[in-house]
Amino acid sequence: MAIAGITSEERSLVKSYMLLIYIHKVFERDCRIIQESGVFKSPQLYVEIVGNGAKRAAILLREIKQEFTRRTIKVFDIQRGQDGIEARYACRGYVGSMEMLWPSFREEMMSRMRVYLGLAPFDPRPVPAPDARSSRLTTSP
Repeated sequence: MAIAGITSEERSLVKSYMLLIYIHKVFERDCRIIQESGVFKSPQLYVEIVGNGAKRAAILLREIKQEFTRRTIKVFDIQRGQDGIEARYACRGYVGSMEMLWPSFREEMMSRMRVYLGLAPFDPRPVPAPDARSSRLTTSP
């Protein structure tokens, strides 16, 4: 529910906070799984990559919390539901909530995670199959 007392920029901060909380948890969990799985020959490389993503998410989360303090915003409850995730917040005395449905939440999360890992943002367009003719090595006389 949108309230007149909160700007679109402040709503964007709340949305980013919601996403970053989950992104950081996912990166931390993935690091643990990579380390403990015993499947990787050199897990330290993968842990470093995912760990760097977690560090980027933590830095952004800290910056958002500082901005929350500056703008008198407090997110006091985040609930996962069957349809999505909902955050309840207070902003300069106004109380409101924001809900994101799972499909859009996951898509945004994956896009941000790719960026935090140093990858290009997700492009939903299918990648064309390589042309067999263009993949052959050719030599010029």
